[in-house]
Amino acid sequence: PENHYGGLHKADGVMRSGSGVIVPTTHLTGYRYSRMGYTTVFDPATAPLMARHAMEELRDIPGLDKGYYVLIGNNHFVLKFIKEKNFSALKNYLAWLLEVTKGFAFKIVNPGGLVNWKRGGNTLLLDDQVDGYEITPREIIAAAVQANEELGIPHPIHLGCNSVGLPGNFLVALDTMRTIEDQRIHLTHLQFHSYGVTRKGGITSEALPLAEYINAHPRITADAGQIVFGPAITMSADGPLEYSIAKMTNTKWCNYDVEMETSSGVVPLTYREENLANGVQWAIGLELLLLIKNPWQIFLTTDHPNGGPFTAYPSIIKLLMDKGHRDESLARLHKKTAMRTVLAEITREYSLGEIAVITRAGPARILGLKHKGHLGVGADADIAIYRDIADREKMFAVPEYVFKDGELIVHKGVLLCEKQGRVFRVAPAWERDFPQMLKADFERYYTIAMRNYEVEEAYLPHCEVVPCL
Repeated sequence: PENHYGGLHKADGVMRSGSGVIVPTTHLTGYRYSRMGYTTVFDPATAPLMARHAMEELRDIPGLDKGYYVLIGNNHFVLKFIKEKNFSALKNYLAWLLEVTKGFAFKIVNPGGLVNWKRGGNTLLLDDQVDGYEITPREIIAAAVQANEELGIPHPIHLGCNSVGLPGNFLVALDTMRTIEDQRIHLTHLQFHSYGVTRKGGITSEALPLAEYINAHPRITADAGQIVFGPAITMSADGPLEYSIAKMTNTKWCNYDVEMETSSGVVPLTYREENLANGVQWAIGLELLLLIKNPWQIFLTTDHPNGGPFTAYPSIIKLLMDKGHRDESLARLHKKTAMRTVLAEITREYSLGEIAVITRAGPARILGLKHKGHLGVGADADIAIYRDIADREKMFAVPEYVFKDGELIVHKGVLLCEKQGRVFRVAPAWERDFPQMLKADFERYYTIAMRNYEVEEAYLPHCEVVPCL
């Protein structure tokens, strides 16, 4: 039987990773999502300079509607305009950036930290100074959220907080949410930001205070970033995080610096049941999904491929719907896992309706895709039909039927046809003479000319512009 690593089995006691396994090829990505009953995906972190390549990859993914979010939290022009308190220029730049990259939304990762890392530092707290700009991560987040709202971008700022993965970082996540107060924000892979700290520096769960804050603030949404035991590939725009993982695990590390915009890193990693820290991480993701009361505020993700492959969704759904199975799984972990978490005390079990919300309807709503996530008039007729059986993992692993735009594309796990999906983008208004403000810095710092920066319309043969709010 195929497992959630796409049919890969152990050889010589070692689970191998690579293309088509943890990180599938573009074609396999489309096939595997379609076979599980999913029809729309978004890449949540694309550097503007890499947008043309990202678009080429999206076009090569069959069967899915898709789009990507543009990274802005360490972008020179964003920080420059915030430093200058030139909010009009900031709004124009962000709107122009979506136009030239053909992006859908904005992503912030470790705001200011990547700039500092290029100079040997980082930003761990919201009031740390960003080298060369005399601003703080708090100011970056606040300005970006305000600009995003005034531009009417359908999706809120997609934020990866500072201090990701560090013991005690739940305080930074709480401080971040308090900074934006009652405005919209989406906190991504929240599990990696929900850590308390033991006296010896280990991690404990602080999912409860974060869940309580989100429960009291309905405009905040998050995705879980649930980890899955087995091999993973950590891939992040947070370069310093990837470097620290490589040093901690004494393994291979690859890093890339994207000129004036961001950095990134790639490190292989294996999550193990016998590892206490991994056990606590596993429990925290489930705690967040179970403690956040409104399923429209928390979504199912593995932060693919950082927490594990997206093909593990059926196994996670079973954990959410079956308290007995959850307790059995917890009992297999390091004996101190239950002591450092509250998972064993949670009795909630998800309903089928709630699973539909955290995997489909909720994400569609915050993306502003009004023709998705429901079965009403005007919907896309993207429909997954599952046979109702007791084993929820088997049920959600192989749908009976999957329809894309009303056409049957999958029957009992067999792909029947390869459809070309749409690319979604957003196009807010901006002042047409604005790019002249960028020209001097662009020609001074970038390795390409401004005229070669834009992703041409020819790259988007099947494009749909989603209207601003």
